[in-house]
Amino acid sequence: MALIAWSNMLSTGISEQDAQHKKLIDLINQLNDAMQAGKGAEVLGKVLSELVNYTVFHFSYEEKLMGQYKYENTPAHKAEHVKFVETVGAFKKKFDSGSAMISVEIMNFLRDWLTNHIMKSDKKLGQTLSTLGVK
Repeated sequence: MALIAWSNMLSTGISEQDAQHKKLIDLINQLNDAMQAGKGAEVLGKVLSELVNYTVFHFSYEEKLMGQYKYENTPAHKAEHVKFVETVGAFKKKFDSGSAMISVEIMNFLRDWLTNHIMKSDKKLGQTLSTLGVK
């Protein structure tokens, strides 16, 4: 069963941003499924790496839009991105060194952070971009 299910409630109205959010959700669900199935560290590490790399790509996309359209909430939005990358990066280091396991708590953190970030910060960004004609 999926940890996160995409719904229109998560839509920002910006098609590329929504497509990238769906990919992030898919990667989190893949990681959760691998954890639930008791997959080895190699499989979990591969999915975790893909999630980290795609997250950086996605945040770069959003930050480029913020700069291009001179989004007023850019500093706060970028700060959320930085904090998330730091948190997940620190966890990945621990995982790679064998001192941390992927757990229900980690999966809940990923789910809660992503859905809250989309529902609050990304929707505000989407609304601003929509008024500027971005689809």
